[in-house]
Amino acid sequence: MRKKDTGVQETLSDSLIEANRMRVVEIQAVKSESPSVKSIFFKDDLCAKAKAGQFLMVWVPGVDEIPLSLSSMNSGHGLSSVTVAEVGEATRTLNQMKIGDQIGVRGPFGNHFEMTGGRAIVVGGGIGTAPLMPLIEDLLKEHLNVTVLIGAITGSELLFPDRLKLIRGIGKIIVTTDDGSCGAKGLVTDALYRILSSERFDNIYACGPEKMMYKAYLLSEQYQTPLQASLERMMRCALGICGSCVIGKYRVCRDGPIFTTNQLREVKKEFGVFKRGFNGRKTAV
Repeated sequence: MRKKDTGVQETLSDSLIEANRMRVVEIQAVKSESPSVKSIFFKDDLCAKAKAGQFLMVWVPGVDEIPLSLSSMNSGHGLSSVTVAEVGEATRTLNQMKIGDQIGVRGPFGNHFEMTGGRAIVVGGGIGTAPLMPLIEDLLKEHLNVTVLIGAITGSELLFPDRLKLIRGIGKIIVTTDDGSCGAKGLVTDALYRILSSERFDNIYACGPEKMMYKAYLLSEQYQTPLQASLERMMRCALGICGSCVIGKYRVCRDGPIFTTNQLREVKKEFGVFKRGFNGRKTAV
Protein backbone atom coordinates (compact mmCIF):
# COMPACT_ATOMS: atom_id res chain seq x y z
CA MET A 1 0.00 0.00 0.00
CA ARG A 2 0.97 3.63 -0.34
CA LYS A 3 -0.43 6.85 1.01
CA LYS A 4 -1.83 9.74 -0.90
CA ASP A 5 -0.96 13.26 0.20
CA THR A 6 -4.30 13.27 2.05
CA GLY A 7 -3.13 10.39 4.22
CA VAL A 8 -5.75 8.02 2.78
CA GLN A 9 -4.38 4.60 1.95
CA GLU A 10 -4.64 3.53 -1.67
CA THR A 11 -4.24 -0.12 -2.58
CA LEU A 12 -2.49 -1.01 -5.80
CA SER A 13 -4.90 -2.92 -8.06
CA ASP A 14 -4.28 -6.55 -8.94
CA SER A 15 -3.84 -5.55 -12.59
CA LEU A 16 -1.17 -3.00 -11.69
CA ILE A 17 0.63 -5.50 -9.49
CA GLU A 18 0.64 -7.96 -12.39
CA ALA A 19 1.84 -5.30 -14.83
CA ASN A 20 4.64 -4.35 -12.45
CA ARG A 21 6.09 -7.87 -12.57
CA MET A 22 9.31 -7.86 -14.57
CA ARG A 23 9.18 -10.11 -17.63
CA VAL A 24 12.26 -11.01 -19.66
CA VAL A 25 11.53 -10.93 -23.39
CA GLU A 26 13.61 -11.72 -26.43
CA ILE A 27 14.07 -9.19 -29.19
CA GLN A 28 12.37 -10.55 -32.31
CA ALA A 29 13.17 -7.75 -34.77
CA VAL A 30 14.95 -4.41 -35.00
CA LYS A 31 14.06 -1.70 -37.52
CA SER A 32 15.98 1.52 -38.20
CA GLU A 33 13.54 4.43 -38.36
CA SER A 34 16.16 7.19 -38.77
CA PRO A 35 19.93 7.56 -38.24
CA SER A 36 19.42 7.81 -34.47
CA VAL A 37 16.11 5.99 -33.90
CA LYS A 38 15.23 2.28 -33.93
CA SER A 39 12.12 0.26 -33.19
CA ILE A 40 12.64 -2.82 -31.02
CA PHE A 41 10.08 -5.61 -31.45
CA PHE A 42 9.26 -8.33 -28.92
CA LYS A 43 6.39 -10.56 -27.82
CA ASP A 44 4.63 -10.04 -24.49
CA ASP A 45 1.02 -10.88 -23.60
CA LEU A 46 0.40 -7.81 -21.42
CA CYS A 47 1.87 -5.41 -23.96
CA ALA A 48 -0.32 -6.94 -26.65
CA LYS A 49 -3.36 -5.79 -24.63
CA ALA A 50 -2.06 -2.25 -23.98
CA LYS A 51 -3.85 0.86 -25.19
CA ALA A 52 -2.46 3.74 -27.22
CA GLY A 53 -0.53 6.16 -25.02
CA GLN A 54 0.55 3.72 -22.32
CA PHE A 55 4.23 3.19 -21.53
CA LEU A 56 6.66 0.55 -20.30
CA MET A 57 9.64 0.48 -18.00
CA VAL A 58 12.33 -1.23 -20.07
CA TRP A 59 15.31 -2.79 -18.30
CA VAL A 60 18.54 -2.77 -20.27
CA PRO A 61 20.65 -5.44 -18.50
CA GLY A 62 23.69 -4.05 -16.77
CA VAL A 63 22.81 -0.45 -17.61
CA ASP A 64 19.50 1.02 -16.43
CA GLU A 65 15.71 0.87 -16.52
CA ILE A 66 14.00 3.57 -18.61
CA PRO A 67 10.42 4.57 -19.53
CA LEU A 68 9.44 4.12 -23.17
CA SER A 69 6.09 4.51 -24.91
CA LEU A 70 4.71 1.62 -26.91
CA SER A 71 4.81 2.36 -30.64
CA SER A 72 2.85 -0.76 -31.62
CA MET A 73 0.86 -3.41 -29.82
CA ASN A 74 0.06 -6.88 -31.09
CA SER A 75 1.10 -6.05 -34.64
CA GLY A 76 2.27 -8.67 -37.14
CA HIS A 77 2.92 -12.08 -35.53
CA GLY A 78 1.69 -10.73 -32.17
CA LEU A 79 4.67 -8.41 -31.72
CA SER A 80 4.76 -5.14 -29.78
CA SER A 81 7.43 -2.47 -30.03
CA VAL A 82 9.12 0.51 -28.43
CA THR A 83 10.82 3.15 -30.56
CA VAL A 84 14.06 4.46 -29.13
CA ALA A 85 15.97 7.68 -29.78
CA GLU A 86 19.60 7.68 -28.62
CA VAL A 87 19.87 10.25 -25.84
CA GLY A 88 22.02 8.47 -23.24
CA GLU A 89 23.81 5.28 -22.28
CA ALA A 90 20.68 3.14 -21.84
CA THR A 91 19.08 4.15 -25.14
CA ARG A 92 22.38 3.82 -26.98
CA THR A 93 22.90 0.33 -25.58
CA LEU A 94 19.32 -0.66 -26.40
CA ASN A 95 19.70 0.49 -29.99
CA GLN A 96 22.86 -1.61 -30.33
CA MET A 97 21.04 -4.80 -29.32
CA LYS A 98 20.29 -7.50 -31.87
CA ILE A 99 17.67 -10.14 -32.58
CA GLY A 100 17.89 -12.77 -29.85
CA ASP A 101 19.13 -10.38 -27.16
CA GLN A 102 17.01 -10.09 -24.03
CA ILE A 103 15.52 -7.11 -22.21
CA GLY A 104 13.17 -6.76 -19.26
CA VAL A 105 9.77 -5.06 -19.40
CA ARG A 106 7.34 -3.84 -16.76
CA GLY A 107 3.96 -2.42 -17.65
CA PRO A 108 1.97 -1.24 -19.46
CA PHE A 109 1.48 1.71 -17.12
CA GLY A 110 -0.54 4.90 -17.09
CA ASN A 111 -3.71 6.04 -18.76
CA HIS A 112 -4.35 6.20 -22.50
CA PHE A 113 -5.74 8.42 -25.21
CA GLU A 114 -9.53 8.70 -25.26
CA MET A 115 -11.31 8.66 -28.61
CA THR A 116 -14.26 11.05 -28.85
CA GLY A 117 -15.96 13.15 -31.51
CA GLY A 118 -15.78 12.75 -35.24
CA ARG A 119 -12.78 14.85 -36.39
CA ALA A 120 -9.31 14.46 -34.91
CA ILE A 121 -5.98 16.12 -35.59
CA VAL A 122 -2.86 14.25 -34.46
CA VAL A 123 0.36 16.22 -33.95
CA GLY A 124 3.71 14.48 -33.56
CA GLY A 125 7.12 16.05 -33.12
CA GLY A 126 10.28 13.94 -33.45
CA ILE A 127 10.28 10.81 -31.29
CA GLY A 128 6.88 11.93 -29.96
CA THR A 129 5.33 10.48 -33.09
CA ALA A 130 5.91 6.95 -31.70
CA PRO A 131 2.98 6.63 -29.24
CA LEU A 132 0.69 8.38 -31.73
CA MET A 133 0.99 5.63 -34.35
CA PRO A 134 -1.25 3.08 -32.58
CA LEU A 135 -3.62 5.96 -31.71
CA ILE A 136 -4.00 6.85 -35.41
CA GLU A 137 -4.82 3.23 -36.21
CA ASP A 138 -7.39 3.11 -33.39
CA LEU A 139 -9.03 6.38 -34.46
CA LEU A 140 -9.47 5.04 -37.98
CA LYS A 141 -10.95 1.79 -36.68
CA GLU A 142 -13.60 3.95 -35.00
CA HIS A 143 -14.22 5.67 -38.36
CA LEU A 144 -13.05 9.11 -37.25
CA ASN A 145 -11.87 11.69 -39.75
CA VAL A 146 -8.11 11.95 -39.04
CA THR A 147 -5.59 14.61 -40.04
CA VAL A 148 -1.95 13.90 -39.17
CA LEU A 149 0.82 16.48 -38.71
CA ILE A 150 4.38 15.22 -38.22
CA GLY A 151 7.50 17.31 -37.81
CA ALA A 152 11.24 16.94 -37.32
CA ILE A 153 14.39 19.03 -37.45
CA THR A 154 15.35 17.61 -40.85
CA GLY A 155 13.94 15.17 -43.36
CA SER A 156 16.16 12.24 -42.37
CA GLU A 157 14.79 12.43 -38.81
CA LEU A 158 11.11 12.18 -39.79
CA LEU A 159 9.57 9.07 -38.25
CA PHE A 160 7.20 6.58 -39.84
CA PRO A 161 6.44 8.34 -43.15
CA ASP A 162 6.22 4.96 -44.90
CA ARG A 163 4.12 3.43 -42.14
CA LEU A 164 1.70 6.35 -42.36
CA LYS A 165 1.35 5.91 -46.11
CA LEU A 166 0.32 2.29 -45.56
CA ILE A 167 -2.46 3.21 -43.12
CA ARG A 168 -5.65 3.45 -45.13
CA GLY A 169 -8.20 6.13 -44.39
CA ILE A 170 -6.08 9.04 -43.15
CA GLY A 171 -7.72 12.20 -44.45
CA LYS A 172 -4.59 14.31 -44.73
CA ILE A 173 -0.90 14.02 -43.82
CA ILE A 174 1.09 17.25 -43.41
CA VAL A 175 4.88 17.11 -42.99
CA THR A 176 7.08 19.90 -41.65
CA THR A 177 10.82 20.20 -41.08
CA ASP A 178 12.73 22.98 -39.37
CA ASP A 179 15.18 23.24 -42.27
CA GLY A 180 12.66 22.74 -45.07
CA SER A 181 14.38 19.60 -46.36
CA CYS A 182 11.04 17.75 -46.46
CA GLY A 183 7.52 19.10 -46.54
CA ALA A 184 6.81 22.65 -45.39
CA LYS A 185 9.59 24.62 -43.73
CA GLY A 186 8.85 25.50 -40.13
CA LEU A 187 7.54 24.02 -36.92
CA VAL A 188 4.76 21.48 -36.77
CA THR A 189 2.85 23.89 -34.52
CA ASP A 190 2.95 26.46 -37.34
CA ALA A 191 1.03 23.96 -39.46
CA LEU A 192 -1.32 23.31 -36.55
CA TYR A 193 -2.04 27.04 -36.26
CA ARG A 194 -2.80 27.33 -39.97
CA ILE A 195 -5.20 24.40 -40.02
CA LEU A 196 -7.00 25.33 -36.78
CA SER A 197 -7.56 28.84 -38.10
CA SER A 198 -9.54 27.46 -41.03
CA GLU A 199 -11.04 24.14 -39.87
CA ARG A 200 -12.85 22.80 -36.82
CA PHE A 201 -11.83 19.64 -34.99
CA ASP A 202 -13.28 17.75 -32.04
CA ASN A 203 -9.91 16.81 -30.55
CA ILE A 204 -6.19 17.51 -30.80
CA TYR A 205 -3.79 14.70 -29.86
CA ALA A 206 -0.13 15.62 -29.35
CA CYS A 207 3.21 14.21 -28.34
CA GLY A 208 6.68 15.65 -28.81
CA PRO A 209 9.07 18.13 -27.22
CA GLU A 210 7.36 19.90 -24.34
CA LYS A 211 7.74 23.36 -25.86
CA MET A 212 5.94 22.04 -28.93
CA MET A 213 3.13 20.64 -26.80
CA TYR A 214 2.89 23.88 -24.84
CA LYS A 215 2.27 25.73 -28.11
CA ALA A 216 -0.33 23.11 -29.00
CA TYR A 217 -1.95 23.71 -25.61
CA LEU A 218 -2.10 27.48 -26.24
CA LEU A 219 -3.68 26.84 -29.64
CA SER A 220 -6.20 24.46 -28.10
CA GLU A 221 -7.23 27.23 -25.71
CA GLN A 222 -7.32 29.85 -28.47
CA TYR A 223 -9.50 27.73 -30.74
CA GLN A 224 -11.45 26.03 -27.95
CA THR A 225 -10.50 22.57 -29.15
CA PRO A 226 -9.89 19.88 -26.50
CA LEU A 227 -6.30 18.63 -26.33
CA GLN A 228 -4.86 15.35 -25.11
CA ALA A 229 -1.08 15.52 -24.72
CA SER A 230 1.39 12.81 -23.73
CA LEU A 231 3.88 14.22 -21.21
CA GLU A 232 7.37 13.04 -20.37
CA ARG A 233 8.92 13.33 -16.91
CA MET A 234 11.56 11.56 -14.83
CA MET A 235 10.05 8.13 -14.07
CA ARG A 236 11.67 5.65 -11.74
CA CYS A 237 8.99 3.49 -10.11
CA ALA A 238 6.03 3.93 -12.54
CA LEU A 239 3.72 3.29 -9.57
CA GLY A 240 3.30 6.82 -8.22
CA ILE A 241 5.42 6.16 -5.13
CA CYS A 242 8.74 7.94 -5.67
CA GLY A 243 7.36 11.33 -6.74
CA SER A 244 10.11 11.99 -9.28
CA CYS A 245 7.61 12.57 -12.10
CA VAL A 246 5.39 15.08 -10.31
CA ILE A 247 4.05 18.08 -12.23
CA GLY A 248 1.91 20.30 -10.05
CA LYS A 249 -0.56 18.10 -8.21
CA TYR A 250 -0.21 15.24 -10.69
CA ARG A 251 2.08 12.22 -10.96
CA VAL A 252 2.76 11.65 -14.63
CA CYS A 253 3.20 7.88 -14.24
CA ARG A 254 -0.17 7.34 -12.51
CA ASP A 255 -2.33 10.35 -13.45
CA GLY A 256 -0.87 10.46 -16.98
CA PRO A 257 1.04 10.29 -19.17
CA ILE A 258 -1.98 11.63 -21.12
CA PHE A 259 -3.24 14.99 -19.87
CA THR A 260 -6.19 17.04 -21.07
CA THR A 261 -6.45 20.77 -21.70
CA ASN A 262 -8.19 21.23 -18.34
CA GLN A 263 -5.43 19.40 -16.47
CA LEU A 264 -2.67 21.27 -18.28
CA ARG A 265 -4.36 24.55 -17.39
CA GLU A 266 -4.00 23.55 -13.73
CA VAL A 267 -0.24 23.06 -14.06
CA LYS A 268 0.60 25.78 -16.59
CA LYS A 269 3.09 27.37 -14.19
CA GLU A 270 5.23 24.25 -14.68
CA PHE A 271 4.15 22.83 -18.05
CA GLY A 272 6.47 24.03 -20.77
CA VAL A 273 8.65 25.78 -18.17
CA PHE A 274 10.63 23.25 -16.13
CA LYS A 275 11.01 19.62 -15.15
CA ARG A 276 13.08 17.82 -12.53
CA GLY A 277 16.40 16.06 -13.08
CA PHE A 278 17.88 12.97 -11.43
CA ASN A 279 18.66 14.98 -8.29
CA GLY A 280 15.13 16.38 -8.06
CA ARG A 281 16.17 19.91 -8.93
CA LYS A 282 14.22 21.97 -11.42
CA THR A 283 15.71 22.35 -14.88
CA ALA A 284 14.40 24.38 -17.79
CA VAL A 285 12.40 22.46 -20.40
